[in-house]
Parts: sequence; C-alpha cells; structure tokens
Amino acid sequence: MFYWLHQLWGDDSPGFFRLLDSSVFRAIMALSTALFICLLLYPWLIKKLQAKQIGQVVRDDGPESHFKKRGTPTMGGTLLIISALVSCLLWCDLQNPFVWLTLGITACYTVIGFLDDYWKLRDKSSGGMPEKGKLASQLVTVGVFMWIFFAYVAPEVHYDMRLHFPFVKPETFTVELPPWLYAVFASLVIFATSTAVNLTDGLDGLAIGPTIMSSVTFGILAYLTGATLFGKPLAGWLLLPQVDGVNELSILCAAIAGASIGFLWYNTFPALVFMGDVGALPLGGALGAIAVFTKHEFLSIIIHGIFVLEFLSVIIQRYSFKLTGKRVFAMAPIHHHFEKKGWPESRVTVRFWIISIMLSLVAFASLKVR
Repeated sequence: MFYWLHQLWGDDSPGFFRLLDSSVFRAIMALSTALFICLLLYPWLIKKLQAKQIGQVVRDDGPESHFKKRGTPTMGGTLLIISALVSCLLWCDLQNPFVWLTLGITACYTVIGFLDDYWKLRDKSSGGMPEKGKLASQLVTVGVFMWIFFAYVAPEVHYDMRLHFPFVKPETFTVELPPWLYAVFASLVIFATSTAVNLTDGLDGLAIGPTIMSSVTFGILAYLTGATLFGKPLAGWLLLPQVDGVNELSILCAAIAGASIGFLWYNTFPALVFMGDVGALPLGGALGAIAVFTKHEFLSIIIHGIFVLEFLSVIIQRYSFKLTGKRVFAMAPIHHHFEKKGWPESRVTVRFWIISIMLSLVAFASLKVR
C-alpha cells in the first residue's frame, strides 16, 4: 500500500516515501512490521485460545514426553500468517504478479489448514481431515494457481522454461520443459514443500527455525534473481536465471521471517502456543511457490533439507511397513525417532536448526562453486 501511494504521488511524494524505492528498505520494514504485530498480539491470542479451550490433540502412540503438551493452545499459526499478509500488503508492490500469486496460494492453504485443525478439535483426534480429501484440495489449489501463472504471467515476464541445477553452470546442463509439464512439476514442488513443513511441525520450535532460515535465504536469492545493479541484472553476474520482478518476493520473504521470529518467541521450548496446520501448510506453500518463481526448485532441496528429511522419513516408514511389515525408524517423522532413542526434545530442535543453517550456507556456496 505504501509503495502504491508512493507511485501515485510520483515526484510529489514526501521525503520518507522516497525510501520506498529501495526494496532492501521495504524488506527491513516488512520484517519489522510482522515481528511487531506478532510480539504485540500473541499474548492476547494465547489467552483467547485458552479461554475457548482450543488445545493441542496429542497422538496416543507418540513419545510419553508429549502427553504433557495436551491442551496447549493451538492454531497459533493464524496470527503468524495474518501478520505476514498484512505486512506484505503494506510494503510490497501490489502490482507485482508474483506477490499476488504467492499470497493467493498462502491464503488458500491457510483455509485448508484451518479446516484440518477444526476437524481435529471437533473429533478430539490427531487425524484431521480425510487424507485423500486434504491432499486433493492442496493439489487442486496449487494446480489452479500454476495454470494461471504459466498461461498468463510466465509469457509476460519471459519466464525461463529450463530447469537449473545447483553446482552446475547453465551453459553446461539444463533441462527444458514444455509449459504444461513445468506447471505439473511446479505444482508438485509446492505441494511437497507444504506437506514437508507440516510434517516437521512436531516439536517446540522445530518447524519454525528452518522456516526462518529458508525465508531469509530465499529472500536473498529472490533479490539476486530479479534485481539490477548499475543497470545490469545481478543474476547475470552470478550465472543465475533472470526473472524480471521476482525480487519483490524478497519483501514477502522478509515478512514471513519477521512473523516467524515473533511466533518463535512464544513457540520455543516449552511452547506457549502451537502453530497447527493453519500455519504450517501455508508457510510451506509460500516457500515452495517462491522456490518455483525464483527458479531454484532443485536448490530448495538443499535449503529445505530438514523438511525433505522429515518428508522422506514418513514415506520410507509407510512403504517399508506396507512392503515388508517392518519399520525403518522407531517412529516417523524422524524427529520422533530421535526422541524414542533418548534425545531430549530441545536437543533435537537445536541440532536441526544448526543443520538448517549449514544447508543455507551450502546453498549460497553453490552460487559460486560450479
């Protein structure tokens, strides 16, 4: 909104508004705004959730240490997402299609997550929505948005239909896809990222730590992919795919990071509030969409390494039991496996955070090591 007002006034803008020409300044303000909203309003929300008895439902077969979490306020991700969205609407360029597509996916996944949490509270079960219905709604939602993007937006921004790989120069190896196949691939990337973040959200602060690292990392990558310096694209200097206008997503990433930090203040061990699917699904959807729009789908495997590990552990556990009748892990997702092996919850969380930081550094190193 502020950037729109600045464009509306043009040369007559007040001095402060001229700072809005800098996407770095707007990113800092977006982070600060979302962080302030969360720090200010979470105490009120936690009291409201407690008063309405909107508490966490714990799996009966889970680690015994989790039984004491039963009744802890959940669905706290609602404020996290609202804070990020409000901050984006205040500081982003509202004429940018990448912003609206990402916000649209985030909003729709918030609704799906809300329904899933409501199902759990209604049935007093950790099951939630019927699995097939939940997965179908996620896939259909992202499929519609990807159709819109590849049919209408991609041709306008000259979106590169080649897949780029980390540690490999574009002139050495790329894979070009037809638009329809790229849309299918992009939909699966966003769906998988959303599901993976949701699966990771099982310990105090576990999912939100890597989310902060991922949003900061992708914020920098979005800026490098779309911004110019001295009239020349930064992407060209770093051998990155150039996507005009995608640098605006750095402001959105900053808003997500700020809201996530504010949420972590109350979600760190022992948590005062849980995120719920209403927060985890849209966060993953947003991060997956940003990976697609910045053309870092395969690099996101490294950046989202913790989420990928959690996702794969569930797949391996499920199909191993179906095919052999044996389980590979003591419990899935894998963070529960380490708990079953005797690791304290805080140790699992902090070590996963450390790994996430290391993976982000590897991702940045891949920009030069080719």
